Amino acid sequence: MTSRPGSPKDPEPEDDPGAEEAVLDAAMIGGVLPASDAMAGAAAARAAVERIDNEGPEAPGAKAGVARNTVLFSVATGLSRVAGLAREIVAASYFGTSGAASAFTIAFQLPNLVRGLFADAALSAAFVPVFAEFLEQKRRREAILLASTLFWIILLVLGALSALFIFAAGVLIPLFIPGDNFTPQLVDLAVGLSQVLFPIVVLLGINGLLVGIVNSYHHFTIPALAPLVWNIVIIGALILLRPVFSAEDQIYAYAIGVLLGTVVQLLMVIPVLAKIDFRLKFHVNWRDPGVTRVLKLLIPVTIGLGVINIDLVINSVVGALISDSAPRAIDAAFRIYMLPQGIFSVALATVLFPSLSRLVARKDMDGLRALVGTGTRQNLLLLVPAAAATMALASPIVELIYQYGAFNAASTKEVSTALFWFAFSMPFAGLNLLLTRTFFSLQRPWIPSALAAVNLAVNAAVSLALYKPLGIAGPVIGTVVASAGMTAAQMIYLRRQLGGSIEGRETLIMTAKVIFSAILLIIISRGIWLVVDGAVGSAGPVTRLLGVIPALAAGMLVYLAAVRLLKIREADQITDFFTSRLRRLRS
Repeated sequence: MTSRPGSPKDPEPEDDPGAEEAVLDAAMIGGVLPASDAMAGAAAARAAVERIDNEGPEAPGAKAGVARNTVLFSVATGLSRVAGLAREIVAASYFGTSGAASAFTIAFQLPNLVRGLFADAALSAAFVPVFAEFLEQKRRREAILLASTLFWIILLVLGALSALFIFAAGVLIPLFIPGDNFTPQLVDLAVGLSQVLFPIVVLLGINGLLVGIVNSYHHFTIPALAPLVWNIVIIGALILLRPVFSAEDQIYAYAIGVLLGTVVQLLMVIPVLAKIDFRLKFHVNWRDPGVTRVLKLLIPVTIGLGVINIDLVINSVVGALISDSAPRAIDAAFRIYMLPQGIFSVALATVLFPSLSRLVARKDMDGLRALVGTGTRQNLLLLVPAAAATMALASPIVELIYQYGAFNAASTKEVSTALFWFAFSMPFAGLNLLLTRTFFSLQRPWIPSALAAVNLAVNAAVSLALYKPLGIAGPVIGTVVASAGMTAAQMIYLRRQLGGSIEGRETLIMTAKVIFSAILLIIISRGIWLVVDGAVGSAGPVTRLLGVIPALAAGMLVYLAAVRLLKIREADQITDFFTSRLRRLRS
C-alpha cells in the first residue's frame, strides 16, 4: 500500500529511523524550554545524527542511544511544563491582574525584547550549525576559538547594553506606558523592576552559547532540566522573599526570583562543559570567518524572533491605554493560548523540517508541495479543535488555572475575554510556523521576516483602532488579524516559490469538515459544562475540574467521532505517526 508524498506515515528513504526526529520532537515540543535550549538542541540533533551516520558499524547503537536520551529530555520537558504552570498559578494568586502585576509584565518585556533580538534563541540558532560543522570536520581547536570569541563578544556587548538600559530605564520604560491609567508610583515600580531584570540579557546570551556547545556534544538532559529548576527557584523566591518587602513592593520578589533562576540555570551548564573537557579561552578574533558566518546567520533569525517579541510589546502598550490591569491580563491569557501551540504546531513543524529540507535539496517541488499541504491539514486538524475548546470553555479554564487568592472574578473576566479572542489565532499561528520553516528550507528566510515586519504595522493599526470600543479584546483582535494576514501572505508567496498550488482544493474541503466537527465540539463542551456547573458549582479546584474535564473529554470524543465519520485521512496519518514514535522509543 502506497501513501501520498509527505505523509508522516511513510518517511523518506533517507530518513533516520528515529534518532533525529525523536530528538527534534523533544527539543521543541511544548515551548516551555527557553528557545535557546530548544533551538540549539534541534540543530545539534541534526548535526549529531549526521555524524553518527558516518560512524560505520557503531552507528545503529549510537542512534538508539540518541533516541533513548530523548525519553529523559521529554520527561524533563514535561516537568518543566508543570513547574511553569505552577509558577504562573503562584504568581497569579499573589498579584492577580493588579497594577503591580502589569508593571512587572511591562518591565519584563523590554529586556525580553533585547534578549530575543541579540541573545538566547537567536544566538543559538545561528551558532550551533557553524559550531557543529567544525566538530564534524574534526576542527575542535577552531570550534573552541569560535566559542571563546563569541563568549567575550557576548559578555562585552550585551554586558554594556544591559548596563546602558539599567541606567536609562527611567527614560525608556515610561515610553512603554502611555496614557494615564498607571499612577506615577506604578511607573516607578516598572522602572525599578526592569533594572532588576535587565542583567538576564547578558546571562541568557552566555547561557544560549553554552547550551549550544553542550547540545552539540549530545548532552541534552541538563539543559532540559535547567528550566525546571528556573521555575522552582522563582516559586521559592515568591514564597520566601515576598513577605520581606512592603505590600506595594512585594512584586520585587518575582523579579529577583527570575534573576536568581537565570543565574542558577547558567551555573547548571558549567559542570557539563567540564565533563566534555571544553575550556573557553581568553581569545577574541573579530575577523574569524566562523564569527562572520554566525553573524550573517543571526540577522534573519533576529528579525524573525524580534518581530514575535515586538508583537507582545504592542499588546502591552495598547493594554496600558485600556487599564492598569490589561497588560497582565493579556499576558496571562497568552500563556494559556501558547499551550496547544507548543504541544501541536511546534512539534509538527519541527518534525517536518528535515523532510522539507531534503525535498528542496532534491529539487522535488511536487513532493514539497504535497508535504506542505499535508502539514497544513494536520495543523488544522489539531489546532481548530483546540481553538474551539478554548472558545467554549475560556472562562472555566481561566477559573480553574488562575482564580485563587488575589486573582478574583474580575481578573477571570478580563483574562477569559482575551483568551477567547486569542483562540481565533491558534490555527493561523500554527500554519505560520510551518510556512516559515518551509521558507527556511528553501533558503528564503527574508521573505517571512519581511512579511512579519509588515504585519507588525497591521497589528498596531488594528489594536489602536479597536481598543476604545472593544477594550481588552481590541489588541488581541489585532494579533488575530495580523496572524491571519501573515498566513495568507505566506501562502501567496510560497505558491510563487513552488510554482503551483499547495493542494488548495483538498485543504479547503478538509477545513470545512474540521470546522463542522469543531462546531459540534463547542456545542457539546459548552452544554455539558453548563449542566455540571449548575449542579456542583465552581467554588474550588475540585468542582472546577468536575466541570472542565468532562466537558473537554465529551467535546473531544464528539470531534473525533465526527472526523472519523467524515473520513478525514490526516487523522489516520497523525495516529500512525505517533504510534510509530512510541514503538521506536520503547525499542
